[in-house]
Amino acid sequence: MKVGITHGDINGISYEIIFKTLIDKRILKFCTPVIYGSSKAASYHRTLLNLNNIQLNNIKKIEDASDEEINIIDCIDDDINVEIGRSTKASGISSFQALERATEDWRNKKMEFLLTAPINKYNINSENFKFPGHTEYLGNRIAEENQLMFLVNEDLKVAVVTGHIPVQKIHENITKENILKKLNLLNFSLKQDFGIALPRIAVLGLNPHSGDNGIIGKEEIDIIIPALEEARENKILFLLCITTKV
Repeated sequence: MKVGITHGDINGISYEIIFKTLIDKRILKFCTPVIYGSSKAASYHRTLLNLNNIQLNNIKKIEDASDEEINIIDCIDDDINVEIGRSTKASGISSFQALERATEDWRNKKMEFLLTAPINKYNINSENFKFPGHTEYLGNRIAEENQLMFLVNEDLKVAVVTGHIPVQKIHENITKENILKKLNLLNFSLKQDFGIALPRIAVLGLNPHSGDNGIIGKEEIDIIIPALEEARENKILFLLCITTKV
């Protein structure tokens, strides 16, 4: 499987995450990694992290990727400078250029998976990128309105009803329609993407103590529980409703 990896912000932790993920060569038995980024920036970070044992195979296009090496495609100008810890316009542009190139290959089915290293949402913002995060950008690029953000480890998969929005707008986005849409996406993804035949889903309340029967808020009574009841009618299994605490 070919896995495209965008290099994110060159002045941040992205290359460190990428290299420390790929340092175990056994990963090459499972996939062919292709970094969309900058050989110059990669070399700088390798030296900085004392990880010079990681060798990169420079290629022009993903079709040339070697199954036995970590591949890298140069997506930005060679005159880019790494300025660790600084948010610069140049680093934002380089983040976007790598993301655009990788996303185009992903859309054209030249890879099985696309991984995105962290970006700086401030410096990447421009006329070409007016999104609060990767999730919304990728949804826009493939014309898909139904998106779901996961936080995943081996034991737990957490999905969110609201994504990259200000806290003050969370309340207005907790609607029955949004909850049902995300629950259906979650149930479908757990089955198809994670191979869980009968997912058991726990749902968090919005208010402290899930509102305490309306004493601390009524979203649970008026919105969340009715959404769960309708979801159960659609054969979505809920293990329990977890109360939130402060």
